[in-house]
Amino acid sequence: MNYFTKIVSIVLLFWMISIFPKTLKVGIDKEFKTINSAIVAAQNGDTILVNKGHYKEGNINLTKSITLIGIGRPILDGQMKYEVVSFRANHITLEGFKIINSGEDEVTNIGAVRLYNSQFSVIKNNIFENNYFGITVQRGYQCLIQNNKITTNRGKSQELIGDGIHIWSSAEIWVKNNYIQGHKDGIYLEKANNSFVYRNYSEKNLRYGLHFMFSHNNVYTANVFKNNDAGIAVMYSRNVGMFKNKFLDNWGDGVYGLLLKDLTFSKIKNNIFRNNTAGIFMDGASKVDLYHNQFVNNGWGLKINANCMENRLMNNNFENNTFDVSTSGSLVMNSFRNNYWDQYEGYDLDKDKIGDVPFHPLSLYAVLAEKNSMIMLLYRTFFVEILDRSEKLVPSLTPENFVDEQPMMKPNKI
Repeated sequence: MNYFTKIVSIVLLFWMISIFPKTLKVGIDKEFKTINSAIVAAQNGDTILVNKGHYKEGNINLTKSITLIGIGRPILDGQMKYEVVSFRANHITLEGFKIINSGEDEVTNIGAVRLYNSQFSVIKNNIFENNYFGITVQRGYQCLIQNNKITTNRGKSQELIGDGIHIWSSAEIWVKNNYIQGHKDGIYLEKANNSFVYRNYSEKNLRYGLHFMFSHNNVYTANVFKNNDAGIAVMYSRNVGMFKNKFLDNWGDGVYGLLLKDLTFSKIKNNIFRNNTAGIFMDGASKVDLYHNQFVNNGWGLKINANCMENRLMNNNFENNTFDVSTSGSLVMNSFRNNYWDQYEGYDLDKDKIGDVPFHPLSLYAVLAEKNSMIMLLYRTFFVEILDRSEKLVPSLTPENFVDEQPMMKPNKI
């Protein structure tokens, strides 16, 4: 081998070493003692393994496409001052850490982890505790947030705490299998389109368990939203799919299992609404299909304002609600069909499983209670029973076209 060939071989060897991903190790007895020093030495595509320990390094600023993996659940501590981890590149993965004690600033959304214009990045299998915001995604694209536990006891009111997962001006974000508790909104999306929220458990948050604003073409399915202070809200959005979710125990004054505010062209199917002040409250919603949902043990199964139009409610079950439905006006421009109402007292002579007599689900008592809440003091009295039975015989105040022409004799299969 001549001298020139040796030189070429050495250069080629160093080039190959430089382009192949490396694994850097951080720990007391490892090559790197701090995470930030390993990040300085890392190149795009490298993996940094962080061994068990309590790391107080201020802000960990990721400006390279690297994978950061915790071994033995190392702790990243923001010391109540810092944004703990910042993503400022694409293709970053953060996995296996416990991230605690972020700084606090609602104006700049300081929290545990924030993605700045990051694409194809992953945050998974982490524990977040005592942070102001949990995870913030700002102008992200095709990012995954999966299998994280995000909790805090830091906020005594919704004004003093940020969101668990906050997504803003982003697209195609997957939020999957996370547990969120104690934040302002468990999951918040604003101007976030074409995203998927799947199998999350959001409970005991200080405002909404899930909150959509100006976010279109999104789907959320198989989630549980339980005992949140204001329930769940989907607002000023279109083409939203809501399937197989559970809305449970969202109870209190002005609290709803699901608030639909100015929602259009959307589908709500195979959901369970149980033990809520109101299962669904619709205000300014139009062209929304509600099929195969279960409304059980709610104060109101459905509250639908008079400004809601062209909504279709079919094959739903209404059971053991104080009021199945209520409305704020006399104009009805929505359709009810083939729903099961446990208060229906009709008959089925032709045995086709559909009642032969139409059902008017809006009771006079519900209409009066909507206008004057003090009338609730008469609930379950003989006077109320006489009032409703009289209205069924001679309708006077309830809208005559608020009717299910084909009520089901038995509950629909959900």
